[in-house]
Amino acid sequence: MPDEEWFKTLKDGRKVKFIYQELMEDAAFITAQLAGNEVVYSVLLTKARNPLSHEDVESHFKGELSKR
Repeated sequence: MPDEEWFKTLKDGRKVKFIYQELMEDAAFITAQLAGNEVVYSVLLTKARNPLSHEDVESHFKGELSKR
């Protein structure tokens, strides 16, 4: 899963778009964006243990996505 994009619906009905990009030297760039929202949460992981699963990526944004 070197580059992947997927959508998930949260329990409260909000939709989130996730993007995972593998980078060189075991790094990864991950993002999460709520539908209809201009705010994008982005993280550059320098030691990512590639490849990451969907659950790995989603767990990085749990705190931000739990806020309303």
